[in-house]
Amino acid sequence: MAKGLGKGLQAFFPDHSEDSHDKVEQIVVTDLRSNPYQPRKTFSEEAICELADSIKEHGILQPIIARKSIKGYEIVVGERRFRAAQKAGLTEVPVVVKELDEQKMIELALIENIQREDLNPIEEAVAYEKLMEHLSMTQEQLAVRLGKSRPHIANHLRLLNLPNVVQQFISEGELSMGHGRALLGLKDKQTLSALIEKIFKEKLSVRQVEEMVNQLNERVPRETKRKKESLSPFLKERQDVLRTRLGTSVAIKPGKKKGKIEIDYFSEEDLERIIQLLESEHST
Repeated sequence: MAKGLGKGLQAFFPDHSEDSHDKVEQIVVTDLRSNPYQPRKTFSEEAICELADSIKEHGILQPIIARKSIKGYEIVVGERRFRAAQKAGLTEVPVVVKELDEQKMIELALIENIQREDLNPIEEAVAYEKLMEHLSMTQEQLAVRLGKSRPHIANHLRLLNLPNVVQQFISEGELSMGHGRALLGLKDKQTLSALIEKIFKEKLSVRQVEEMVNQLNERVPRETKRKKESLSPFLKERQDVLRTRLGTSVAIKPGKKKGKIEIDYFSEEDLERIIQLLESEHST
């Protein structure tokens, strides 16, 4: 399978991995159609062309996995190879035909895509979300199965709380994942459009966006009109440490006799993630 993210399909579905016992058939290209559950929405034309050139010279080295459908075959794994084969002008391609139900087909397609290194952050987040749903897994369980850290998965999933327009900018590479995470902390969503316009116009870094979000949040009306004290360098540094450690917006608010710490969370799952992080810190 494709190398990159995760431990491979074998960690999930050892019975469906390609092995020496699989029968490889030559299937007419026009009999194949894309996986309707394909999580990848964008394919690099340059990468497809490069793969097509390689196929012209060396052929397809790894068979496509497909399942029989009412009309021809549905691709389960190997969408890029299929598209490159079309571009290379092949009439037939090597295929391993497997008997898969709808559920298994969805899962295999998601895992195969997660393994690739060129998924954009939103596509990766959607794949994680669908896997958790279809496999009834928690973030922690999915992290173990994929060989990734829980914060990595949690930080991607949090991007799905962003407005669709911001998700689209991240998908297209106009905004980075870091920009998206910074925008999650914005409390007054009515200022989002103006802030995004400013990001593009002034080419703001992630750090600059974080500072802008903090400034805008300071202007949000409070229940109390007590003038807030500015943070000392020590508290500012501690606040940044907490934000990095917890993967979310954290605000330290000092007072005359006591202070408080506000930690943002975006779902029950995100809250559970933060609690587990705090508990792990306490136990060490």
